[in-house]
Amino acid sequence: MSTKITDVRVILTAPEGINLIAVKVETSQDGLYGLGCATFAYRHIAVKCMIEEYLKPLLVGRCAENIEELWQLMHQNAYWRNGPVENNAISGVDMALWDIKGKMAGMPLYQLFGGKCRSGVPIYRHADGKDPNELCEKIQKYQEQGITHIRCQIDGYGGGRYGKAPAASPQGALDGVYLDSKKYMRDTIKLFDAIRSKIGFDVALCHDVHERLKPVEVMKFAQELEPYDLFFLEDAISLEEGEWMRQLRAKTSIPLAQGELFNNPCEWKFLITERLIDYIRVHISQIGGITPARKLQIFAEQFGVRTAWHGPGDMSPLGHAANIHIDLAAMNFGVQEWSGTEPPNFVIQELKGPRDALLDVFPGLPEFKKGYIYANDKPGLGVDINEVEAAKYPCENTVTTWTQTRRGDGTLNTP
Repeated sequence: MSTKITDVRVILTAPEGINLIAVKVETSQDGLYGLGCATFAYRHIAVKCMIEEYLKPLLVGRCAENIEELWQLMHQNAYWRNGPVENNAISGVDMALWDIKGKMAGMPLYQLFGGKCRSGVPIYRHADGKDPNELCEKIQKYQEQGITHIRCQIDGYGGGRYGKAPAASPQGALDGVYLDSKKYMRDTIKLFDAIRSKIGFDVALCHDVHERLKPVEVMKFAQELEPYDLFFLEDAISLEEGEWMRQLRAKTSIPLAQGELFNNPCEWKFLITERLIDYIRVHISQIGGITPARKLQIFAEQFGVRTAWHGPGDMSPLGHAANIHIDLAAMNFGVQEWSGTEPPNFVIQELKGPRDALLDVFPGLPEFKKGYIYANDKPGLGVDINEVEAAKYPCENTVTTWTQTRRGDGTLNTP
């Protein structure tokens, strides 16, 4: 007798001050349920509505075992396809169905994906600071924890903080995060020169442009970064100007990572088949969950492109766990961005809430040990949710400011 979906519930929580969306799919088998990540932190109410008003009525009564059928049904049911609200909503259900599948099999998900290719997953962390000295101190702290890959930024993603327009901007220019691209490039070159001079070349360094430069600027920037032996340069070209990756590839030997904003296979297909990137960086809930992520991982493997899934703070532990399970079973795994758990007593400045609150809400998160992440061997994703604890940390519906990036004349720039 097949296992039927009896309910689909959305759980909103923000234990670190970041809006997270968990989906719980309940079934006709007593006590059998699955959990998934549908986190779109900046439009969480829209995703909640999508799941409760459209996906739940579509899914209740259907067989929970038919993951591919249900993914395609959810994807096609609205006629218009793709986009972050729909894809994250689908992801929450899709991950939950995989979680159920693993529990039914009595296996962690990496076993359903073919078993481990590695025992632990190497990660990279973020180091940010106002100057090279502060950054070098953070890098050295990470090295003491066994972390060998570090993303380095000066003053965030090349701009200041949200506030009034600079004095040089025209009268009436709106508030925002103002970016001086020339200064950003100069400061970043100086940053990497200082890091390599002080720390040396035994640590793998990354940098995230975050799509904030124009393609012609990126060509020059990448060439100037060549002497500093970057592990990869991330999102150097904006999603809307992806064709420029051909020119960038021809201009630099720095490995290129791309894709945390991708929604649609058409956005990554030509980059992979033409071997224009070295690492695919998608946010797996943004593309619809584990089902499309596994297809993408296997597709990329055929062209020598490695995975480096997006793993930021605005992702629930369920999403982090999904990343790790795919990483463990993927031959073309590269490195994993990580902000899921920290070593004891390691201070994370960017978080608004207590770190242990996240672990109280989501018990079972994969563990960090000396530079590697290890999944637990519980069936499915291995992560649960404590709904009583989750309710203590309500989400906030506020206007997002960090994405209001502007050029010097006040014009909006991709964030």
